[in-house]
Amino acid sequence: MEKEKGTAQNQSHGAGALNKNTVLWLWKFTEGKRGNYLRSILLALCGVACMLLTYICLSAVIRELIAGNRDMGFYIQRGVQIGLLWVLRYAFHAFSTATSHVATFGLISNGRRMLLKKLNTMPLGSVQERSSGEYKNIICDRIEQTETTLAHVTPEFTANIVGAIAMFAYMLSIDWRVGLWQLICIPAGLVSFAVMLSSNPKYYPKTIEKTKALNAVAVEYIGGIEVIKAFGQSKTSYGKFVKAAKEGADCFIDWMHKENLWQNFGMACFPATLLGLLPSGVVYCLNGSLDPASLVVLIILSLGTVSPLVTAFGFGEDISKVGEIVSDIADVMDEKDLIRPLVAKTTPKDHSIVLKDVHFTYKDKEVLHGINMEIKDGTVNALVGPSGAGKSTVARLIASLWDVDAGEITIGGVNIKDMPLSEYNKHVAYVSQENYLFDQTVMDNIRMGKDGATDEEVIEAAQKCGCHEFIESLQNGYKTVCGGSGGHLSGGERQRISIARAMLKDAPIVILDEATSYTDPESEAVIQSALSKLTAGKTLIVIAHRLSTIADADRIFLINNGNVEAFGTQEELLNNSPLYKSMWESHMAIRKEDV
Repeated sequence: MEKEKGTAQNQSHGAGALNKNTVLWLWKFTEGKRGNYLRSILLALCGVACMLLTYICLSAVIRELIAGNRDMGFYIQRGVQIGLLWVLRYAFHAFSTATSHVATFGLISNGRRMLLKKLNTMPLGSVQERSSGEYKNIICDRIEQTETTLAHVTPEFTANIVGAIAMFAYMLSIDWRVGLWQLICIPAGLVSFAVMLSSNPKYYPKTIEKTKALNAVAVEYIGGIEVIKAFGQSKTSYGKFVKAAKEGADCFIDWMHKENLWQNFGMACFPATLLGLLPSGVVYCLNGSLDPASLVVLIILSLGTVSPLVTAFGFGEDISKVGEIVSDIADVMDEKDLIRPLVAKTTPKDHSIVLKDVHFTYKDKEVLHGINMEIKDGTVNALVGPSGAGKSTVARLIASLWDVDAGEITIGGVNIKDMPLSEYNKHVAYVSQENYLFDQTVMDNIRMGKDGATDEEVIEAAQKCGCHEFIESLQNGYKTVCGGSGGHLSGGERQRISIARAMLKDAPIVILDEATSYTDPESEAVIQSALSKLTAGKTLIVIAHRLSTIADADRIFLINNGNVEAFGTQEELLNNSPLYKSMWESHMAIRKEDV
């Protein structure tokens, strides 16, 4: 029952990420904050009511002035009313904006929480497809950019649209003929804006593409400035940056040149309400069907009818940017979840691994085509093959970084999909060629392999892995801070610390995915010797680019084009597999050249 509940939760979470519609996603993010947005709208409408009452009071004053009323008490009373209504209007607007800001900050908080929750349910392999910088940009920067638009659109868009409609309705109540005549220029303005917006699908994607390219080149240029200067590549690299900057600016300039004339013409047409109102109003006054006081009132009202609409339409570009940001968020939320139960029904009888007819598709291309493998408990197994054959994919599927598309992987007779992820992680230690170290000390980074490990246990694990000497040689030994992503250390040093962390975990299944690829041959020999002792009795899976390091494996699996082409011992493969024999001879030839 618990398993079914956990699976249902994951499935429902994934199903909610199918629609990228901006409004639907924003509605989802406003969960728990919708009352604030409703209050913001109601306050904005109260402000509109105060504005309309202000104009009604002003109309009464104009009528009395033209009628010759000299009662100062009346004008003082109406003046006070108008003043109070204007104060109330801006007070309601202020409260509406403040309330929408509270709601928007809640929306941003909800969006970030949902993204972080999604990352926790996604397969780790899918998470690693994006860089940490891209996630940081989406979760921190991009979603933050929606704040200004969302906080102001709710009160201001509502107030301007409803306010314009209310003013227009009031004008129609005075004289519907003149009210309609003021709209004579609006069709021309609408046509202008329609022509202007028609070029957006052509130019807007270009601006996004060029902006992203400029950001990438800028990051590359700044990040590699040391190497650029050291090798005298400043001119070439700076030229590349200048080219990207110019292309980024040109696409915006071309877009503005294309739209500038139509935008200016449209902006001139929309507020030109007097072009239709004055001639018609004068004609109606001359024939006696409209009194002069009403004409003056209509003239004043017309000036406040279309301008709010122009202001409301001005949010169009900001809203389109929000749509683009929400689309980026939806790309993450649309990723498939790694579905695992909360409680296991059975436990593995041993630590043997079996892959049965495993198929896996990566980015719409099938890379594994029915893999069948049997890895016995407590044995050393190697995955070899040409680059891109699927070795690392097999290792990552066993490590549960992804789910198989078809077939199954079992540990001790139990399908790994039937094991809680927390429980499964206790069985497997995975070390790849790309390992992440946190901006903490070496001691703390190794300690992450085992909760509550003492300093002595950490040092012991490092000693057994042959890492103790190099760690002690660091400036502050085990207290040396590794830097963000381990940036203060070399690639080989990061790998050796990651191996020590995995060994401290003491999992019965160890996967080394080219874990020594960044180390020099001398260090690799030390690590291999240490690993052979530490992994004794464990189920070990090794992917190595140096075939000599896996020559003594109990079983070697040759993977080629997403299939297991052959398997056996080193001697059996040399005798029976031309591809493996060719790879071995090439490797030995390179070793002789190195010597």
